[in-house]
Amino acid sequence: MVSNTLYMIHGMWCGPWYWENYKGLFEDKGYNCLTTMLRYHNMDPREDPDPRLGTTSLLGYAADLEEEIKALEEKPILVGHSMGGLLAQILGSRNLARALVLLTPASPAGINAIKPSVVKSFLSVQMKWGFWKKPMRQTFNEASYSLLNLMPPDEQKKIYDRFVYESGRALFEIGYWFLDSKKASAVDETKVTCPVLIIGGKEDRVTPVSVIRNVAKKYSSTATYMELKNHAHWPVGEPGWEKLVQHIDDWIKEIPGD
Repeated sequence: MVSNTLYMIHGMWCGPWYWENYKGLFEDKGYNCLTTMLRYHNMDPREDPDPRLGTTSLLGYAADLEEEIKALEEKPILVGHSMGGLLAQILGSRNLARALVLLTPASPAGINAIKPSVVKSFLSVQMKWGFWKKPMRQTFNEASYSLLNLMPPDEQKKIYDRFVYESGRALFEIGYWFLDSKKASAVDETKVTCPVLIIGGKEDRVTPVSVIRNVAKKYSSTATYMELKNHAHWPVGEPGWEKLVQHIDDWIKEIPGD
């Protein structure tokens, strides 16, 4: 096995709890799983967020993660979901990963991610002027439609109640990269030389498979693309998630060692 350390990066509104299912099963398979928490996400969902969160850039998140990764004893396999998948791409371009596993990843600059379902998913956020410099969070109905559409209704509410606020700046950098002078979401694919596994769900409304296919094309020289017909944007909890862990494990075991 190329590495047994999985460094797991959650997406918007989440925390290390997002990985509970995967962490348990991967550890049973002999992996060392490290679950990080993005800046300003260590908060009670019922409380007001740190105001600094609103202007936190993807580059700020990536800087924190880079510091953590460089302190590890070995170069890890980065496992990222959604925005965490984009952060994994950024870190991979900095030669910080033995491999990348990207679960329904947010797309980097250069790929149009603004689709009708995506607009609907973030409508309440984007209706607020200045959202790009404020903490933001979806309504329950938006989360139910966009993130949790394959989860049972009672589970949707339990998950939503754990969501914290997210950076409006980060959302702007992902969705409106063409207006971002810093190009925070840009990734030079020629610098991503490690193996990449990209997983898309056909029922995904936040990162539609049409977008994920373009992400896979970006890394075509190093990527394996897997498209799942019975998955959406919550691959760690949707029915069949255990099989997905097995697919990832099988792929990792096929990576050549040094």
